Amino acid sequence: MGKLKKRIMKWSLSAVKMSLAATVLATPALPVLADDEDSHDYGARVEERLKRSSMHWFGVRGPLEASAPATTGAYRTAAQPADDQVLLADGLKAEYVSRTAGNAADMFAFWPNDERPTHLIFCIEGGRQDLGTFLPGGLVKKFNPSVQSVKISDGSVQTILRGMTACDGIRRTPWRTIVATEETSTGGVYEIINPLQQTNHTITDRALGTIVDENGAPSASIVKRTALPTMAWEGLAVLPSGVIIAGDELRPGTGTADVDGGAIFKFIPAAPRTTSEPISNLTESPLVAGNVYALRISCTTGVQYGQGCEIGSGAWVAVGAATARGDADRVGATGYYRPEDLEQDEEYAGEGVRFCWTNTGESDIANYGEVLCGVDRAPLIADPSQQTVTANRFVEGDADFNQPDNFAFQPKTGNHYVIEDNPNGDIFACLPDGKDRDIKTDGCVKILSVKDSSAEPTGFKFTADGKTAYLAIQHSNDTNMPKVDDYATDDIIKITGFKIPHRFER
Repeated sequence: MGKLKKRIMKWSLSAVKMSLAATVLATPALPVLADDEDSHDYGARVEERLKRSSMHWFGVRGPLEASAPATTGAYRTAAQPADDQVLLADGLKAEYVSRTAGNAADMFAFWPNDERPTHLIFCIEGGRQDLGTFLPGGLVKKFNPSVQSVKISDGSVQTILRGMTACDGIRRTPWRTIVATEETSTGGVYEIINPLQQTNHTITDRALGTIVDENGAPSASIVKRTALPTMAWEGLAVLPSGVIIAGDELRPGTGTADVDGGAIFKFIPAAPRTTSEPISNLTESPLVAGNVYALRISCTTGVQYGQGCEIGSGAWVAVGAATARGDADRVGATGYYRPEDLEQDEEYAGEGVRFCWTNTGESDIANYGEVLCGVDRAPLIADPSQQTVTANRFVEGDADFNQPDNFAFQPKTGNHYVIEDNPNGDIFACLPDGKDRDIKTDGCVKILSVKDSSAEPTGFKFTADGKTAYLAIQHSNDTNMPKVDDYATDDIIKITGFKIPHRFER
């Protein structure tokens, strides 16, 4: 080998060594843990490293190490600042939107859009209750508030609809209506057009779907959608075609030993929408008529179902709308432990639609709950011979992170936020699955904890930029708080300070 070639090789080797040295110096070192058994625990090291790099992954300077300490008695007071309601990850800030939303304010939808919302349209999850007085016109009995609008700029609250039982799941549809649902065994679906123009409409008969305005005249702006399944509604994905995917919040063994838990259902409209224009009349909605199906996961490539078949490939089997729960059990639809929130992944760019849902579980018996995610490759198809759905577990709970209820996707990042159904409930941020071998989240950190032990977080949702979130503090002890409109109240809080990591900025 000539001298020139040898020199070139030396220079090349030196360059490689310098490059490797620079890479090592630039790579954050794993934290050195205390000299105890955790110092040899690889999983603990990975968790600690994720926390220390939380700005890079989650856009917060530092996550919470522990939940808020327990409180006793009536914690909520009129003079309480917003940041005394929640313990927040470093860099986040809380402020009140309203302190007069109806008691048990739960899930909400942005109006008129997620980009620049002016209002939050809330479900109020109270039971159907005659409040013992009449509406201003004097002709209609005053029932519990069920759907309310909260104006973001000043916190003012307007009741749109009264008389539902446990309003929980709510969505703004692509055709510019609001769909509000009931979380009870006889739960129905109500569709509202021009929601900000409606005040004090009342359901006088839930079974018949009779709805009147505040003067007693039949409502032309709100209707019960009987083509959709009767069940305990909560989360739902509403597609532009009018297809709806939702879960039945039902615990296995309810009523009869060994009866299945809640199924995942799909509604396919008789006339799917092909345009994105808003409707001008409720008769134009795709929810007027259609068919209902339940998800049945198979244990093989053919049809084999039953206990143990909860994940993998599945097909949709026909059920009746009014008898959906019983039919699902009869035809072998897959049952889960109280499916609660279900959300569509708007960032998903693959075939069909991706959705995730929470199965709450019961932490007292070490069933800590879970989040499952599924992809329906053909939302407009429901054929029991075609396995169009694939579902798998995304994250499983533990002693600290348990009983997941609400769920939210953070726009821009694809991070998954999981909200606990617990006193002093926490909110966790979870990374999507990366390129590693498994198909679960790459890790979660705690970003919020409710300070009031009588309350829990719910309805958590981001605006379209991923930098601002809103939530309700639900079920608080209201002994120290006055009633509003003859009803107890809840606090609605705005959380700011989320940063979008640089790798997502466009």
